[in-house]
Amino acid sequence: MPAYSNGPLLVPATAAPPANEGTGARPRRPSGLGSAGLVLMLAVLYFVLLLPVAPDLANIENLKLILSNMLPLLAVTLGQTFVLITKGIDLSVTAIIAAASVAGAAVMALPGWTGAAALLVGSLVMVGLGAAVGLINGLAVTKLTMPPFMVTLSTMMALSGAAVFGTRGTGIYGLPAVLAVLSQEELGGVPYAALLVVPLGVFAHVLLFRTLLGRWLFAVGRNPKTARVSGVPVHRTIVLAYVLCGGFTAVGALLYTGRLETGSPVLGQRIFLDVVGAAVMGGVSLFGGKGSVAGVLCGVLFITLIDNSLDILGFSSFAVLMTKGVVILMAAVLDATRARRVAA
Repeated sequence: MPAYSNGPLLVPATAAPPANEGTGARPRRPSGLGSAGLVLMLAVLYFVLLLPVAPDLANIENLKLILSNMLPLLAVTLGQTFVLITKGIDLSVTAIIAAASVAGAAVMALPGWTGAAALLVGSLVMVGLGAAVGLINGLAVTKLTMPPFMVTLSTMMALSGAAVFGTRGTGIYGLPAVLAVLSQEELGGVPYAALLVVPLGVFAHVLLFRTLLGRWLFAVGRNPKTARVSGVPVHRTIVLAYVLCGGFTAVGALLYTGRLETGSPVLGQRIFLDVVGAAVMGGVSLFGGKGSVAGVLCGVLFITLIDNSLDILGFSSFAVLMTKGVVILMAAVLDATRARRVAA
């Protein structure tokens, strides 16, 4: 029976570790950068081709609108990315948005708060709720060995029902004005929301490619059995992925709530396709073990651009949904084809 060397990531002492594996969390080339470049090129090409028929696309105010629409979706998609990398999926993100929205709004709308204090405490409640739901999801997946699809579907149904039941289907108003400023206003042409989401993106990148946890996430997604033999705490890693997903989703919920200026029990119901679609378009594999923040950013840009351009062209919501579905299906097929080639 082989002896094992000491270190955070254990490998047989008699075998030399691969070049990219050592015991420390050394910088690595982010997986999915090729996909990011391709998606960015496609987004630019799509933009240029539509300009003759939709010149308003290049309007400065419209470009600001695209950026503003990207930010909350980016926060949620980054959270989903952690789970997808581990070969899981979190269907409950839409329900987390709704539940966090009404919970945070209920706190912020309490009498006697000043704007900043209400925003801070309400935000902490939202992030805490999102992380708690992620913890429940992660524990159910790992300790009860339940499929992520079934666990998060159940969580989604329970949370959605709780959000509607707790508010009797009505919105919560009277939120602090500073929340609307954070979600809707800008400073020097840059949305205030970017000051929240950009650090999240940097944090996600550093976590994935400069920390041991990031290495564990990719290792679990590639092959959980091999990761476990190598000393990776597989269950703990999966749980942390869901906790991160819930926390990041709550940040998106904060921004969506501020844009609506209402705590809504049905907020975010229609964005799941956009979340997973943007991730897959950006090179995050549905088969686990692959993804990058740059790719997610480009995927979110493309999906937001599709929404915006078709709205300018006067397409119905059904036509927009159909178009995005076709684009996302093509990305998923390419991902499946690539996964089969790697497996072969």
